[in-house]
Amino acid sequence: MLPEIFRSILWSYNFEKCDPKKMKNTIITNAVNYGTFSHWRWIRSFYGSSVIEERLHKMPSSFRDSVFQLAEIFFSK
Repeated sequence: MLPEIFRSILWSYNFEKCDPKKMKNTIITNAVNYGTFSHWRWIRSFYGSSVIEERLHKMPSSFRDSVFQLAEIFFSK
């Protein structure tokens, strides 16, 4: 189960049914785009920097320009 802090960035989903393993891409994308550093730290500890970095480079258009470069630095290996 996801920490309660994710409820605000996953508002369009049934939060109680959000599975962090099955919804990995959605959670990473929403956390990077709309989350705080608390969200970023959680996804880094749960998924690992390499998984997030791969997602950033695989689908860069999914991320807001204003956070993309900072996310690249934060999640770099």
